[in-house]
Amino acid sequence: MTALPPDLIVFDGVCVLCNGFARFVHRHDRAGTFRFATAQSAMGRSAYAAAGLSPDALDTVLVRRNGQSLQKSTAILAAVSAFGGPWRAVVLLRLVPRPIRDWLYDRIARNRYRLFGRLDSCPLPPAGLRERFPDHGLS
Repeated sequence: MTALPPDLIVFDGVCVLCNGFARFVHRHDRAGTFRFATAQSAMGRSAYAAAGLSPDALDTVLVRRNGQSLQKSTAILAAVSAFGGPWRAVVLLRLVPRPIRDWLYDRIARNRYRLFGRLDSCPLPPAGLRERFPDHGLS
């Protein structure tokens, strides 16, 4: 099993929305807290397996925060609130019950290719982001 960084975001490397989220995190994570892996990479597959998810089920973003694996809406909220400053206010969305947040998350995830598009392959991340892929994030 590949060693996993304590703060890691695993996302579907061919999903336009998921790639956009990774770039959003890279842009706003000024402390450089998070590392990244595509779900299709060895590290991504290991992280999914460690979290009890099928490595072939790419319909959830996985965020490891301080070594704890989080999924779906809770993962998104944890990643964004980690930016600090005014971004911490996003934790107020936790007042919305998780089943409701995850219901909405699941609807978007299930239709993400149709709504946002699908890439032919995992794109090469821009130079500044590339260094934050411990296993180069490429499959």
